[in-house]
Formats: sequence, structure tokens, C-alpha cells
Amino acid sequence: MNLLLIQTAFLGDVVLITPLAQAAHERLDARVTVVARPSATDLLRGHPAVDEVVAYDKYGAARGVRGLITLARRFRASRFDAALIPHRSVRSALLVRWAGIPVRAGFETSAGRFLFTHRIPYRAVHEVERNMDLLGPWITPPSGYVPSLYPDDADRAEADTLLAQHAVTPSDMLAGIAPGSVWETKRWLPDRFAQTARRMARETGVRVVLFGGPEETALCQSIARQAGDAVIVAAGRLAPLQSAALVARCTVLVSNDTGMAHIAAAMRTPVIGLFGPTVPAFGFGPYGDGHRIVEQPLPCRPCSRHGGRACPIGTHACMTEITVDRVMSEVETIVGTTHASPPMTPDA
Repeated sequence: MNLLLIQTAFLGDVVLITPLAQAAHERLDARVTVVARPSATDLLRGHPAVDEVVAYDKYGAARGVRGLITLARRFRASRFDAALIPHRSVRSALLVRWAGIPVRAGFETSAGRFLFTHRIPYRAVHEVERNMDLLGPWITPPSGYVPSLYPDDADRAEADTLLAQHAVTPSDMLAGIAPGSVWETKRWLPDRFAQTARRMARETGVRVVLFGGPEETALCQSIARQAGDAVIVAAGRLAPLQSAALVARCTVLVSNDTGMAHIAAAMRTPVIGLFGPTVPAFGFGPYGDGHRIVEQPLPCRPCSRHGGRACPIGTHACMTEITVDRVMSEVETIVGTTHASPPMTPDA
């Protein structure tokens, strides 16, 4: 089977389709081509279940109807047998319809559902399991598949180079923090990330790494200045798979509800996820065992499926009421305190 899989949302969404790609590859003997936005294509490099990755620059060079038609013509020439469309936009649905792909499976909640040959119920389960339902036209949706990424030796070497610049040795224990998000309301307060970084270094003996994309470099540098010399800024320094290689070395990642949490989970690093306007019940918590969620039960939650630019009621209490003590309690549960340095005195 020649299969097209479309996910042009954010990095985390692309990570969460890797189980679907793997299942299609193994259970349907499919040749899998994935369509993703340019910033996400690196994540799938070297993945054994993905035969080809096509970058769709829908907000740039390929924007608009003309770009969509050009890509559809390319796919028509490739003669795909089927398309799986977890992305729920009308643009994705138009792409596979205009490409003339005969079997098109997408969710019944999609804006372009009228263009699908198979409309799949959108269940209230984790996105990994929900995506598996798209295989329903062929097989009973399988279980047991988890997100996976495959950084190579060159990716690990780049991560090692960054660590060497900060005098990190192989025996040093690392912990990560991902303080960014596309959506402002999903971000915990920068000063609390800084306090957490300081306490993680002091109380558990770890070296703290700040993760993020180029757009989060300034945020991470600001947090690092507040947190002190032990903090390493990886934001803007590494490509996505290089970040995956580095987070695999971390004992834990403290993260907002954002893509880096899914990258860490795919590398089997325990995640402490901080949830505010969104909730894990939407299906986008870190997938797998050993992860922990920190959230504040409030009657106004959830207020959005994706987060927003500003709190609708002006308090942002869902994030401001998450304390450093609560986060540190979860950190110590995972990391322990056996590597801790002596408590600092008031004069230190």
C-alpha cells in the first residue's frame, strides 16, 4: 500500500503520529509518506516506519490555493492508494481530495469531513490511541504502539558538543526544563521556572538544561540569568532531533503543555507536565508510563482546547496557583535527593 499521512500542526502533533506511521508500516505493509510543516520534518528523519517526509510550507512559499494545488498535483502523480488525515483542517482534506487519492480516512470532527471516504469518530482518548482509529477501514486499531524518534550519532555528537561547552561530564546528572509555548496562557511564570531550576540544581545536584526553539531563546536566556551559572541554554542551539538526543540524557523534563514534552516522552524521559487552560483529558498529555501532571483544579478549567493569548477572566490563576513547591515535590519523586548538595545557609 502506498500511504499518505498528513499532520501539518505543531512539533508535538507530529511526534504523536509516529505510532500511527509505525502501525501502518507493520500491519498494512505500507510505504508511508508524511506531510509536515518545514519546522517539523527533521523530527522524522531516520524513522524506520517513514519512507519519505514532504515539507508543506503552508504559511510561506506554498501558502494559498496555488500552493495547495501544486502539492496535490505532485501527490496525484505519486498514485497513493490511501490517505490518513489526523489533522482536522479543511486544507488537509482538500489536499488529499484534489490529489485523487481513492481512500481518505479522517475524523468526523474535521472541517473537511465531507471530503473523506471514511469519517472516523473522534473519541475522548489520548491522541495516540485516537489516531490509531484511522486504521479502522482496514484493520482493528492496534494497541501497544508508543511515540518514537531516532536521533543518530551526529545528533548525539551535537548534543555532546553543547554539553562540553558547559563542562558537563558523563557522570553529571541532567534535568530539563521547557518553559515556552506558542500560546501565552499555557506558559508557567518565568521566575518560577528560574526558582525551580535553582532548587533542582541545589537540592538534587543536577545540571539544568533549558529547551526550546529559536523563538524561545530570549525567554530561556532570561530564565538562565535568574537561575544562575549551573543552567545551560539549549534553546535555539539544536535542531529538533538533536534536542531529542539531549533530552534522552535527562532524568526528567519539567514542561508546559507543549511539543517538547512529547519529544521527551518519545525518548522515554519522564515528564512533569504543567497544565493550565488545557487538560490532559483532551488527549495531549505525555504518553507512556512514569509521567506526572501538575494542575490546579478550578471551575474555569479548561477554557480552551489549545490555549489562548490571554486569560478569558483576567486572572491566569490556572498557572499562577501552581507553586514551585508542588513542582519540586514531583521532581524529587523522580530524581530523588541523593545527589543533593547541603542546604544553602541564609548567608550563602
